[in-house]
Amino acid sequence: MTVDLEEAMDVVATDSPLVNAVTNAVTVNDVAQVILHWGGLPVMADDEREVGDMVAASEACLLNMGTVSEAGESAMLAAGRAANDAGVPVVVDPVGAGSTPTRDRVATRLLTELDVAILKGNHGEITSLTGDDAAVRGVESVGEYRDIATTAVACAREYDTVVVASGETDVVATPETAHEVSAGHPQMGTVVGTGCMLGGSLATVAGAVEDPERAALAGTVGFGLAGEAAAAGEFGAVHGPASYNVAFKDAVAGLRDVATDPVDDRIEQVLGVER
Repeated sequence: MTVDLEEAMDVVATDSPLVNAVTNAVTVNDVAQVILHWGGLPVMADDEREVGDMVAASEACLLNMGTVSEAGESAMLAAGRAANDAGVPVVVDPVGAGSTPTRDRVATRLLTELDVAILKGNHGEITSLTGDDAAVRGVESVGEYRDIATTAVACAREYDTVVVASGETDVVATPETAHEVSAGHPQMGTVVGTGCMLGGSLATVAGAVEDPERAALAGTVGFGLAGEAAAAGEFGAVHGPASYNVAFKDAVAGLRDVATDPVDDRIEQVLGVER
């Protein structure tokens, strides 16, 4: 599949999609910042009394279960149902799935009771959601997943969605195909919340690009290229994790002004028939 990243970023900047993120307390500000820096409008309504109304007025809905609670579970389900009723794309980030029975149960509810446009998780979380053994410590994937493309396709089939499995090499899968996305930098792993920020990025692009697979590919490769640009010092000197975090957000905001390799060189179909 051909992906025009520049076009996707231009559409986001022009449309300024309103993205309601029901996300976790640890990274809520980071998620809001990247939504804004891509060109979207972040709103973080998470009270069950209003979240449905806010989501219905939005262009995308992010559900991140990083600090899952009973109130958060109810709010995410209310937001997702309102999004489905209004035709608003839902992005689910099942943070920590595979680490505790509670997280497994909440993730399963979100994925079976809601129509999900994009499911984004790390390799361990996606593997766990297919019922296979996965090494997840807290909210981190710590195992090796050699067949992650096949697993991601199986997950996409099970939940009828587009899957983004993030890791050293990201995989974007549908029930029929899988693409590997080679973009990013190891320093991204030194910052708490990059996975959550990827979820916010995917929701922002999905709020402006109608096709979920194209939105997932564009959001994933753009996020990785921003990580590379920050590590290369194109947005200021990087001395460690804190300065990298700042440079990364600047890179998200300024990626359109940076010369990057053609994204088709970063995306390779590894399963399915080329379209």
